[in-house]
Amino acid sequence: MSSSPGQLELREVSGPTALGGGVRRFFELLWLMAVTEFKRTYFGTVLGYFWSLIRPLILFAVLLFVFTKIFRLGSTVDNYPVLLLFNIVLFGFFQESTTTAVNSVVAQEGVVRKTQFPRLVIPLSVVLTGLMNLGLNMIAVFAFILAYGVDPMWTWLLFPVVLLALTAFTTALAMLLSALYVRFRDVLIIWTVIVGVLFYATPILYPIEVESTEGFRAALMANPLAVIFEQARDWVISPSAPGAIEAAGGIERLIPAALIYVGVCVLGWRVFTREAPRVAEAL
Repeated sequence: MSSSPGQLELREVSGPTALGGGVRRFFELLWLMAVTEFKRTYFGTVLGYFWSLIRPLILFAVLLFVFTKIFRLGSTVDNYPVLLLFNIVLFGFFQESTTTAVNSVVAQEGVVRKTQFPRLVIPLSVVLTGLMNLGLNMIAVFAFILAYGVDPMWTWLLFPVVLLALTAFTTALAMLLSALYVRFRDVLIIWTVIVGVLFYATPILYPIEVESTEGFRAALMANPLAVIFEQARDWVISPSAPGAIEAAGGIERLIPAALIYVGVCVLGWRVFTREAPRVAEAL
């Protein structure tokens, strides 16, 4: 449509999307929201950040007592105390990030109504905040590992690979859950149940080799988290422990876990990018 002299030209303005607003603005908002949330969580508390470390330590102490004094599992597994603490802290990052991300978009209703605000910043900032907590907690965990007597190994350099895989999976689920919760408020209750099941369906409290039944072990290794945690154990805690391929009984048996992992990542991205422009309407 042509415009006469002195009149403003009307141009089409694209609606809000997952990544709208430019790359630089996206990462600036992501960092600002993550840091703000990290500071807000512990603002005004007496112990501050240490609360994020005390919570997994309390759970670790209870489970260590149960599985070493009652079930006697700790006496049969190398470096069981450090393995348990290591797994609890890693799973805590996954659990806290995904659970907090479920209602993150809805909680930021006033923000998502702003035009061109990149919706993807919201669930990603939750995961980034979780990574900040995890990074600080891992300093304490590795100090405990060294104090326990586990010698440093060159495979520790591979730990970022495991962390990257866990972060990508956590981010995909955070995107998927936050997008679904806008329309279906049952998602939070359902996910709380599922994440509780995943805690026991992942080799956190027990090593995978204690499962003597091959079929049951194969079913456990279909869980992408089980693959990640088992490989992390091999690279960080106990090099004599079976890696993911050995634990599954062959690389071909990791295909179900790989398909689930890729499927969740693709689904998370597609659902969030599809729902992002409609978020304001659904709220």
